[in-house]
Amino acid sequence: MPIITLTSDWGLKDHYLAVVKASIYSQLPDINIIDISHLIPKYDIAQASYIIKNSYPYFPKGSIHIIGINTIASIQTPHIGIYADGHYFIGADNGIFSLIFEKMPDTIIELDIIQDSDYFTFSTKDVFVKAACMIAKGGKLEDLGVARNHLLIKNPLQSIINDNSIFGNVVYIDEYENIITNISEPDFKKVQKGRSFQIEVRKNSITKLSKSYHDVPEGELLALFSSNGMLQIALNTTKAKSLLGLNYDDVITINFY
Repeated sequence: MPIITLTSDWGLKDHYLAVVKASIYSQLPDINIIDISHLIPKYDIAQASYIIKNSYPYFPKGSIHIIGINTIASIQTPHIGIYADGHYFIGADNGIFSLIFEKMPDTIIELDIIQDSDYFTFSTKDVFVKAACMIAKGGKLEDLGVARNHLLIKNPLQSIINDNSIFGNVVYIDEYENIITNISEPDFKKVQKGRSFQIEVRKNSITKLSKSYHDVPEGELLALFSSNGMLQIALNTTKAKSLLGLNYDDVITINFY
């Protein structure tokens, strides 16, 4: 029996998460349900895509990932099922999948599933759960609708690189207020070529890379490449975002000399 994961912006206060899990268990009592996150900022597909992109590869192949972010269906944003990298994904084609995948998925199906309810405000329960359970029972994704060959495209923030500088952006801020950028370690090394550098963060400068948060004294600013290979700005045991005032999309500059 495959794993079903859930990601949403519902929070933990209301009944929505419990209802979705109950709907799954009613059809598949022995299924394993894993919560990825339900604290995504409301309708924020950029933050959701970052979390899903950095989570799903660690699950077993064949896992089914339900995405409950901005799920209202329309002609422009239909409900779809995707098979990519050995995993299934179910959600609305609102741009989130173009942010998760760097290439076109193997299979995209526009879902054609009859709801059991006449209410259309809870697509995750009434459509996505039904699709996920059908797949978990051994059904084929291709039997759940009509094939598509495109996704709604949302362009992710991209770092800008020249011979002596990299201009990146803040793309995510975690629960510890560590600041994750879109500057990759391969890009950094390609431009650095063994040279000294200066990472400019607001009015602060960082001139060396750390391997861990405790490489610097408590409260001191540091930069390191995190486990996903992206440059991270942090403060040892202190919240970097609060102190530096950085937010999503803010610029981080690296100059090499």
